[in-house]
Amino acid sequence: MRILITNDDGINAPGLQVLTKIAQDIAGPSGEVWTVAPAFEQSGVGHCISYTHPTMIAQLEPRRFAAEGSPADCVIAGLYDVMKDARPDLVLSGVNRGNNAAENTLYSGTIGAAMEAALQGIPAIALSQYFGVGNAQLPDPFEAAAKHGASVINILLNPSLWDQENYRLFYNVNFPPVAAADVKGVKAASQGFRKDTHFTAEAQTSPTGRKFLWVRGGPQHTPTAPGTDAAANLDGYISVTPMRADLTDYDMVATLEEVFT
Repeated sequence: MRILITNDDGINAPGLQVLTKIAQDIAGPSGEVWTVAPAFEQSGVGHCISYTHPTMIAQLEPRRFAAEGSPADCVIAGLYDVMKDARPDLVLSGVNRGNNAAENTLYSGTIGAAMEAALQGIPAIALSQYFGVGNAQLPDPFEAAAKHGASVINILLNPSLWDQENYRLFYNVNFPPVAAADVKGVKAASQGFRKDTHFTAEAQTSPTGRKFLWVRGGPQHTPTAPGTDAAANLDGYISVTPMRADLTDYDMVATLEEVFT
């Protein structure tokens, strides 16, 4: 198996090292793992692509490249430059430092990379490690992902769990904020919503008198509804959420047809 890996935390991020080992385990001794990751951190860029300016790319080692662009740019670079002669069988994105559950999904560059791969017709899985009191102070806060990542992915590689729809399925996996030994299992979950939790902006004045705004995230340990991703994670479970890039609210289509008739 040929696997392309990327992330949004940057080419030197610890989570990418974890994902490299996971991908090597899945690819096996006869497989290949290729890395195309952002040269600098790209957290929060979502599915952004560098449409109006070129992206510089540099080879750092065999099968390891850094691109001055977004995670989605990295996937495009992998498919149309780095691996253009033999496309990957699978794209893995992560392991993100912090959860990409609930509303975080909409901002995540980790998710954006997986979404781009799906739009390009490549099976893709995004992986993120929730941080909290149960793992933040561990020698390896990514140990839940490191321990359980390959087994979850191997289950998801069952051909029956994929399709050939125009907006193809991809998967969002979040590992709970606990030690690897304390993971309770895996749950299929829908995308949750943290009520009264929003990104905000905080103003600060620089020593030169200029005003700057810092974007701040909301509380991350607010449980979402039962059966959803963050609720499962905070209960000690790995969450697996099937996703598509289609944003249509199909429940409203018939209503709108009546309105506009």
